[in-house]
Amino acid sequence: MGWAIALHGGAGDIPLSLPPERRLPREAGLRHCLHIGVEALKVNTPALDVVELVVRELENIPHFNAGKGSVLTTQGTVEMEACIMDGTKRCGAVSGLTTVVNPISLARLVMEKTPHIYLAFDGAEAFARGQGVETVDSSHFITTENVERLKQAKEANRVQIDYTQPLHKDEKKETPEADGDSKLRDGWMRGCR
Repeated sequence: MGWAIALHGGAGDIPLSLPPERRLPREAGLRHCLHIGVEALKVNTPALDVVELVVRELENIPHFNAGKGSVLTTQGTVEMEACIMDGTKRCGAVSGLTTVVNPISLARLVMEKTPHIYLAFDGAEAFARGQGVETVDSSHFITTENVERLKQAKEANRVQIDYTQPLHKDEKKETPEADGDSKLRDGWMRGCR
């Protein structure tokens, strides 16, 4: 039996209409991560290790909405999440992270080192410190691009997916709600991976 690998760079697609200076780094980042995963699989690296390796790399590339470059809350802060599963019904998940460099690795530790499935916010951060997981000041995750994306989302009163084109000044600032989730609500906006 062979193997296959699939990856994506977050919510939304990367439209060809995206300006090249925004599109090309994302495409290159995905190719880079795919290459890392393929090379690891070629040498029979266990699948779970490959998943963690590739997602860690995605978290470290600021062009994606995981780790550095995460979608910001409406307050301009980062609350990251990650989950991992091993195919045998074991899983680990974390959310509300503000300092953990690689949330996917912490999610794996939750799966492998605790009786829990999910840890969040202060409990997840404390677990990370106890496990010696790399942490940094939360400003590490904030980029010029994610600050601009939040500014545009607030101005338009809409969720700003990574690749959403900014509204022009003459466009209506409020977008219709297709499913009830397109407007900013309850003081927060989060990304997914």
